[in-house]
Amino acid sequence: MIRHRAESGVRVLILLAIGIMAGAAAFTHVHDLTVAHGQPDWIGWANAVAVELMAIYLGLELRARRRAGRPVGLVGVLLVAFALLSLAAQVAEAEPSVWGWIVAAVPSLAFLALVKVVLSSAPAPAPEPDQPPVDWTYEVPAQAVTEPEQPTAPAPAVRPAPAAVLPPLGVVQPNRPQVVGIIR
Repeated sequence: MIRHRAESGVRVLILLAIGIMAGAAAFTHVHDLTVAHGQPDWIGWANAVAVELMAIYLGLELRARRRAGRPVGLVGVLLVAFALLSLAAQVAEAEPSVWGWIVAAVPSLAFLALVKVVLSSAPAPAPEPDQPPVDWTYEVPAQAVTEPEQPTAPAPAVRPAPAAVLPPLGVVQPNRPQVVGIIR
C-alpha cells in the first residue's frame, strides 16, 4: 500500500514537472510569436492561454463525450487543430534548421503526450466490499408430497400476424419523402 502511494506520488510529481515546463515553453513561444507579429504584449499572453488551454479543455471534453457515448468528431478535429497551432508556434520560433525545429517541437509534443496519457488512463475499478460467503446449499424435504398431475388442455394454435398493409402501387408519389420513424 505504501509502495503504491509512493509510486503514485512520484508519478504526479513527474507529470506536474513535465506539464509546467512544457506548458511554460509552449506559452512563451505562442506569446513571442504573437508579439513578433505586431500584437500587444497582453494579446500575446491571451493567445497563449487560448491556444494551450483550449487543447487541454478539448482533451477533457473528448474523454467526457466518449464516456457518455456521444459523438467526438468535431471535438477531435478541434483538438488536432489547436495542437498543430501550438506546434506551429513552437517551430516558427525555432532556429531555421532541422535540429532547431525538432528541439523547438519537444515542449509541445511532450505537453500533448502528457495530456494524452493522463486523459486516456482508465480509473481503477472500485474494490468490491467484503461480503460474507453465501450458503447455496438446498435441503430437500424428507417427504415431499406431490399431487397427481392434471391433464392440461392443448394450447390454442397461434396464427401468424397479418402482413403489413401497404398502399397499392402508384398511390404514393415517388418524389414525396416518406416518414420512416419518429424524428426527435
